[in-house]
Amino acid sequence: MADDDELSDDDDAFDDEDPVAETVVTVEVTGLSIFAAVGVTDAEREVGTRLLLDLRMDVGECDATVTDMVEDTVDYGQVCQTAWLVAQERPYRTLERLCSVIADRILSDFPVEYVWVKAAKPEPPIPLPVEEVSVEVSREPSDD
Repeated sequence: MADDDELSDDDDAFDDEDPVAETVVTVEVTGLSIFAAVGVTDAEREVGTRLLLDLRMDVGECDATVTDMVEDTVDYGQVCQTAWLVAQERPYRTLERLCSVIADRILSDFPVEYVWVKAAKPEPPIPLPVEEVSVEVSREPSDD
């Protein structure tokens, strides 16, 4: 059995620390359905296709956990609007490029520490039975 001096030393170590739980917030959107001009062939881009977007943004510590104010976090409605606008701005040949442009726009327009974008084509134009094809891109802000 440990003597009382050893126990009191251990107790003092805990008294000196004021443990504060760090809260990290992640905002996620799943299944945002958009129509966009994405495809390898001219015909595919001309006709357009339905895409499903999934977006994940690490906000870090945000004041909304305390204030309950949308202004203190990332407004996922605005993020969805931004992703849709990027997809409408121009045609894209690859999902990779579309995801990259969406990720870059989210990083520039919203206070996020990390963004992950997934674009899926539920009906890809290939001659084999496939449920969907998808591409994922993740980015962090550059140190520039």
